[in-house]
Amino acid sequence: MRLLALCAAAAAASLPVAAAPAACTGTVYLTIDTGHMEPAEGMAAILARHGVKATFFLANEKTKRGDTALDPAWAPYWKKLAEAGHAFGSHTWRHWYFAGDSARGKIRYAPMGSTQGEFLDEAALCAELKKPEEAFRAMTGRGFDGLWRAPGGRITPKSVEYAKACGFTHVGWTPAGFSGDELPSDRFPSDKLIERQLRDIKDGDILLWHLGIWSRQDPLWPHLDRLIAGLKARGLCFARLTDDRRWTR
Repeated sequence: MRLLALCAAAAAASLPVAAAPAACTGTVYLTIDTGHMEPAEGMAAILARHGVKATFFLANEKTKRGDTALDPAWAPYWKKLAEAGHAFGSHTWRHWYFAGDSARGKIRYAPMGSTQGEFLDEAALCAELKKPEEAFRAMTGRGFDGLWRAPGGRITPKSVEYAKACGFTHVGWTPAGFSGDELPSDRFPSDKLIERQLRDIKDGDILLWHLGIWSRQDPLWPHLDRLIAGLKARGLCFARLTDDRRWTR
C-alpha cells in the first residue's frame, strides 16, 4: 500500500500544473443594450463561456420573433441573466430619443426620425425609466441597479437631472469602447471593427454592444468571443458598472 501511495504521489507530481490567471493590468466594462434580440442566447453563451459579467440596459424594443424584449415570454432569458450575476439598468420603455429641453422645464421625447412625440416633466420621465424596471422585476424578482442609458446616448441637462432625482445615474460609453455594431456592414466589416477595438480599448473603457441591430447585414455579435479573449490576453479584466463606486447609488 505504501508503495502504491508513493507511486501515486510521484505520478501526481509529474502532471503539468495549470498556470495561474494573469493579474489584471486594467478593467473594462462591457455594457449591452437591447435590440431585436435574435442573438440574445448566443451572446449570453459567450459571456458564460468566458465568465464575464456585463451590464445590460433594457428597453421594450420590438424583436425579430414578433414580440418585445420585455414581453413576459422573455422571462426565462432575463431570469437566467439575473441569476448569473449581471447588472441591469433602464434604457427607457419606448426607446424614443431626447431632443431638447423646453423653457418650461420639460423634455421633448420623440421616436427616432420624427418631429412628433411629447414633452415629459419630471414625473413622466421617471415613469418612462421605471416602467422597464417594473416589467423586469415581475419576470426576475429583482429591480435595476440605479443606472440608465438614453437611446443613442442622447441626453439633455433636464433628462439627467430628473433621472438622478428618481434614482438613476446616466452612463454612456467611451469612444474606444463603441463596438460599431450599428454601422453599415459594407463600410465597416466586422473583422476591422474588432481589430480596432483590440488595438484601442484600454483600462477604464466602457464597451457598448447590442442584442441585435436591424440594419446590420454582417452581424458583429459572434465576434464578441474574439474580443473578450483578445482583451483578456492583454491583461484586461471585465467588470460590471456596479463594481465601480462611481456608478453605485
